[in-house]
Amino acid sequence: MALSKTAVSALAAGGLVGGYAVARRTGNRPLGGTVLGVVGAVCGTQWARTSGPARTAALVATYLGAFGASHPLAKQLGAWPAVGVVAAGTAVASQLVSR
Repeated sequence: MALSKTAVSALAAGGLVGGYAVARRTGNRPLGGTVLGVVGAVCGTQWARTSGPARTAALVATYLGAFGASHPLAKQLGAWPAVGVVAAGTAVASQLVSR
């Protein structure tokens, strides 16, 4: 079953926020990474069903890039604001790029 474009965008943002929240709350970074990875896999599957391989690759790269970008951005903005910024950016990218 394919999720709506908006639902996948929200899920992608939620994966970034949720992964960080789990890691922070539990003190277990691998567990947070697991949340990030599982949600990313679900989003990737949804993007592949609806958007084709090139767009899927771009969106998966955006999702992973957002995770990576949140780390240096956190030094400038703080952890939660950085996660919020990259999550919002990922959701917008998903809305604009996916079909």
